Amino acid sequence: MRYHGEEALGLIETLGMVPALYAADTMLKAADVELISYENIGSTLVTIMIKGDVGAVQAAVEAGARAASEIGELTAQNVMPRPIKGVGDIVSVHDVDFE
Repeated sequence: MRYHGEEALGLIETLGMVPALYAADTMLKAADVELISYENIGSTLVTIMIKGDVGAVQAAVEAGARAASEIGELTAQNVMPRPIKGVGDIVSVHDVDFE
């Protein structure tokens, strides 16, 4: 899903794919948010990115951070209420499309 910066952006970064996937699943179930993309940063760091309204993204990121910490290592979390449109080009490199 392409991100254009029109909604809040939430990010969870973990050490390893398993806690990242668990965090993504938890975030999508916790609030009305959409999965944008993921990024394998290197050194086994994985970032999951979601979008939605600010309150939903905050709730989802908090839930995802807790979930990731339960089974692995959470390295960062962030909510950006309205990032500039150029951020969309960065976070949409590995965008996820559902059919």
